[in-house]
Amino acid sequence: MEKWVVAAKKADFNLIGRQFHIDPVIARLIRNRDVVGEEKIKEYLLGTIDTIPSPWLMKDMKKAVDILEKKIQQQAKIRIIGDYDIDGVTSTYILLKGLTRIGANVDTYIPDRVADGYGIHEHLIDRAESDKIDTIVTCDNGIAACAEIQMAKEKGMTVIVTDHHEIPYREENGERRVILPPADAILNPKQCDCLYPNKNLCGAVVAFKYITALYERFDIQKKELEDYYELVAIATVGDVMDLQGENRILVKEGLRRLPNTKNKGLQELIRANNLEDSKITAYHIGFVLGPCINASGRLDTAARSLALLNASTKEEAAKLAGDLTALNQSRKALTEKGKEEAIQLIETTELKNDRVLVVYLPECHESLAGIIAGRLREKYHKPAFVLTRGEKCAKGSGRSIESYSMYDELVKCADLMVQFGGHPMAGSEKTGLSNASETLLENAYYIITPTGKSPAPAVEELTELVRSLGAIPLVLGYEQHDYATAAISHLPHVIAYSLVNLVRESDDENEIMKTIAAGGFKDITRIASSSPVMWENICLSNQEQILKLLDSYIHTLEKMRINIADADESALLDAFTAAKDYRDSITITAKGALKNIYELYLDLIDETGGIATVATILASNNLSIKNIGIIHNREFEGGVLRLEMYDGESLALAVALLKKHHYTIYER
Repeated sequence: MEKWVVAAKKADFNLIGRQFHIDPVIARLIRNRDVVGEEKIKEYLLGTIDTIPSPWLMKDMKKAVDILEKKIQQQAKIRIIGDYDIDGVTSTYILLKGLTRIGANVDTYIPDRVADGYGIHEHLIDRAESDKIDTIVTCDNGIAACAEIQMAKEKGMTVIVTDHHEIPYREENGERRVILPPADAILNPKQCDCLYPNKNLCGAVVAFKYITALYERFDIQKKELEDYYELVAIATVGDVMDLQGENRILVKEGLRRLPNTKNKGLQELIRANNLEDSKITAYHIGFVLGPCINASGRLDTAARSLALLNASTKEEAAKLAGDLTALNQSRKALTEKGKEEAIQLIETTELKNDRVLVVYLPECHESLAGIIAGRLREKYHKPAFVLTRGEKCAKGSGRSIESYSMYDELVKCADLMVQFGGHPMAGSEKTGLSNASETLLENAYYIITPTGKSPAPAVEELTELVRSLGAIPLVLGYEQHDYATAAISHLPHVIAYSLVNLVRESDDENEIMKTIAAGGFKDITRIASSSPVMWENICLSNQEQILKLLDSYIHTLEKMRINIADADESALLDAFTAAKDYRDSITITAKGALKNIYELYLDLIDETGGIATVATILASNNLSIKNIGIIHNREFEGGVLRLEMYDGESLALAVALLKKHHYTIYER
């Protein structure tokens, strides 16, 4: 059986901790983000705006600046062609604001997702020609538009590409041949001969670098670049770039400035989402503000988001911010519907056995394909593509896992596609944190592990922060924490995975064990559905304590084996009774990483309309059923119908109602 894994990252964490006066756990986290070496660690911890690389290191930067300097002097007509997502909109805004500041004759066009498609197309070149455009500057696109840029060149236009996506290539005789568009200048740090050290910039940062160099050429004060930090931070988080090095510095600076932004559109978007008095974090960009900016490009036109950023009055900005916030709410509902349809298709077909999920949802809005793919990736821990029905052909988007380069795999079947591109982990755009929510930590224990060097005020401040998230702070020593979590979380996961694998390996070719596995087996192994990658890392991170408890568990199993072999009724009864008493004494008040399941089982008379009758009883009392199913492998005397409710209150009411109607109920 194949599985996707991420290699464990090793280092002398105690040494790093002493060298930089940080906890070894923090050192481990930094190493897991591939921050290696004294200079990189210092940059990660202490980096500032003044330490980020010069834009002139980027290949073709001087050429690109020379071209626009000349075009601005000539007052040639310049058109920025962006993209319809958060990175594309912010890139377009940065270039528009910057070029306008230095006196360029410039306008913009952001393609419509449905009508135009992604990036430059031939009809956009024709439109530029009819509008007498002299120079096209792309942002967040263009690196794969060879034919379209060739067409623009043949029509006498100058083309500058600013992009950050993977460089197209073709496999020839086992070697990669890079395919670059015939642009006059290409700004993309992913070019193999580009000296810029950070290869993982979003499109907005590439645009920002271009404007930074242009400001230097035109003697614009460096201080004016501060107006772009919030936009750069929004794009970097929104396009899910790694928060390392330069990206981390820019996001930190942007977040610091965002509550006091001068941009009227951002001011009103913050207000529309009730964040005026909140400390704005990367979470708010990723899950509140960013999706609003993205929503217009998904369901309407991204020009509305650009208009928001360009708004000159409070009234105009407030209206646009309100519209985008409402549009995002609509997007959420459509996304949830599409996700449920995809899961239903996977669970009822052979798709669930595939190593890479490819799901076709013809009626799904094409703009939601990437989001739904991300949800599937998180649920099944596999790379996922979602395809929808386009006007001329199927269109879609993919989301991957760290160990699978989607772009490389797409290259292998490029002859089957009209167009593709994107990041290594995504078919069109990278994403992450797909299943996070504002209530993720609500009522969950949040353990804080200060060391002897941790200042008391800092511990108290962190404690208050945890409380503000709705979690329950618990201060423990790190050794106490590691041992306790190893006992109640890490070891159970190891046991669950081991038990499932034992059954899998012991099953026959007809999968009898899998067929008759009842709810009890699924209950005690439910945690084996957690992320394999995450638990690999946890086992290696808390190795010492897990091994200590694993040895104790093995000893307990050996004693149990002896008791069973000796038919020692008293010892077995004592062991089972003690376990039952202790488990029954555990009160579950906090929410953990796995969601509670509110389910019941009931006997059902074998007659037409039996299920409908149960559903009607609950519906007439305003109770919604989350899930329903027939249990063929019955572990109870009767119960064949399984009902899952949305919450504990609904479950209690359902039980009472069904008992009132003389159904036999089994709760677990």
